[in-house]
Amino acid sequence: MAFEYKNVLIATDGSELSKKAFNRAIYIAKRDDATLVLAHVVEDQNFPKIETYLKNIYEYSQLAAEEMLNEYEKKAGEAGVKKIKKVIKFGSPKGILLEEIIPEEKIDLVVLGATGVSAVERILIGSVSESIFRYSKSDVLVIR
Repeated sequence: MAFEYKNVLIATDGSELSKKAFNRAIYIAKRDDATLVLAHVVEDQNFPKIETYLKNIYEYSQLAAEEMLNEYEKKAGEAGVKKIKKVIKFGSPKGILLEEIIPEEKIDLVVLGATGVSAVERILIGSVSESIFRYSKSDVLVIR
C-alpha cells in the first residue's frame, strides 16, 4: 500500500498563494482520507501596547480569523473532506507553527503558499514558508 498522510496542515494567511495551497491540501486530505487542519496564526507583535485598544484588536483579529477558517471549512467539506479541524493562535507564525501546531496536531504534511508577506518583510525577517521548509520535521509542500 502506498504512503498516506494522516494529518495535513494548511497554514493560511488569506493571501492568493495560500488559497492556492488550500486547494492542494484539500486534494491530498481527500485522497488520503486525512484530517485537514486549517490553521491561522494572528501576528500580534505589531499590535499597539495601549490597553484600551488591544482588547478590540484581539477580538477583531479573532473574529476575522474565525470567518476565514469557517469559509475554508465549508469549502473543504463541500469538496468531500470528512475530517476537518480549525486552529487559531496568536503570536509569531513561524514559532507557533513549528513549536505548537505541528507537534500538537501530529502533522505529517504542511501545505503552504510560497509567500504571503511583502518583499521587505522577507528580507528583514524571512518568510514563514522558508522557516517551515527549513525547520519542520514534517513533510512540507510549498505552492507557487
